[in-house]
Amino acid sequence: MPRVSWSRESMKYSMCFFPLVGAVIGVLSVLLYKLMIFLSFPGSIRAAVLLAVPLLVTGGIHMDGFLDTIDAIKSFRTREEKLQILKDPHCGAFAVIFGAFYLVLEYAFLQAADADTVKIIAASYALSRILSGISVVRFPKAKKDGTLRSFADAADRRVYRILLMELIVMLLVLLYMDPLLGAAAMVSAMLVFLYYWFMSQQSFGGTTGDLAGYFLSLCELWMLILVTIVSLLRGVLLTFLQ
Repeated sequence: MPRVSWSRESMKYSMCFFPLVGAVIGVLSVLLYKLMIFLSFPGSIRAAVLLAVPLLVTGGIHMDGFLDTIDAIKSFRTREEKLQILKDPHCGAFAVIFGAFYLVLEYAFLQAADADTVKIIAASYALSRILSGISVVRFPKAKKDGTLRSFADAADRRVYRILLMELIVMLLVLLYMDPLLGAAAMVSAMLVFLYYWFMSQQSFGGTTGDLAGYFLSLCELWMLILVTIVSLLRGVLLTFLQ
């Protein structure tokens, strides 16, 4: 993504544009998927490429937060110790185990995804970032400093209302694209969002940049899983009815 010189003024509305990163990922995913279908690439290669797109566009920053958070959660230590683990640059055993588990699951469900599923998942990259933006500006913060705190403190008061409008538009877009699969993406995203709110307050006393990355990664994985399952079940039902 283009580099920006961060200042309080430039960060004021930055959260409003966060979904555009998801839009870039979504457009690239759809275009590459169509190209691979045209070239008759096997499903394994299509899944690997689609898995790599978000990591390459973002530099893996959200996966980094996912791994750090897993290490902290699985330590079962005090809140203060968990926050210290988030700062630790070393990668623990649980991060490796659950990181591998995450990528295997994502690869498997991407391989099972059809064209309709890929379109919904592509659109959902923006949905996850809208919800992440809402959490940044509204959730309590676990630390008094850090990148996430800087974004939250610099955000204009109107950012929350803008993000809510973006959320409504995104939900309508998903339902318009495919009512059933769009609803599946919405339900899974909202459930993960509620879990994220509860977990961040109970385990860390608020959210951090790493926790935001954890939420984004987990939200996108569960949207992929539920949307793919619903799509497969719909295909089975339609075949049965015929």
